[in-house]
Amino acid sequence: MVSVGTIIWLSSELMFFAALFAAYFTIRSQEVDLWSVKTALLNVPFSSTNTVILVLSSFTCQMGVFAAERGQVGRNGSVFNVKAWGLREWFILTYVMGAVFVGGQAFEYAHLVHEGLTIPSDAYGTVFYLTTGFHGLHVTGGLIAFLFVLGRTYLARRFTHEQAVSAIVVSYYWHFVDVVWIGLFATIYLIK
Repeated sequence: MVSVGTIIWLSSELMFFAALFAAYFTIRSQEVDLWSVKTALLNVPFSSTNTVILVLSSFTCQMGVFAAERGQVGRNGSVFNVKAWGLREWFILTYVMGAVFVGGQAFEYAHLVHEGLTIPSDAYGTVFYLTTGFHGLHVTGGLIAFLFVLGRTYLARRFTHEQAVSAIVVSYYWHFVDVVWIGLFATIYLIK
């Protein structure tokens, strides 16, 4: 039931991001010259690296889900033996990668603000920060969800089916956030 509810909720989130994409393309079609000037400010190699980190975090998240489905909460053996990692290790790595992504986005924002691109500066700044900012808030929400799942694994006396379902539901959200970012990255950084 929790999984179905999460999928329905993610559908509403999809509509939210569809509206942001629609706003982006509508404003872009009205301000063609502005886009050609402002997209030159974007650091595509840096953002590409940040994107790779986020996409790889989806794989580490899924490895954590596989461990949860096996009932393996923690690692069996050395921390350097990745094959023996459990849910905790994979989710901690996913958390770190997501935090690096958010930090990279904050670094990029600082650079763009220094270059004069702000929300009130022009239409490009407005839709750029709205789309990427709302995505960044969603990533931050996912990071908080990872902390809750990890906290439950440390507090519980035994690993239950409900905890595995929690890990699976968080992975649905994380994969959704990653797919949305791929669309945003392609739209904002690659399609100039």
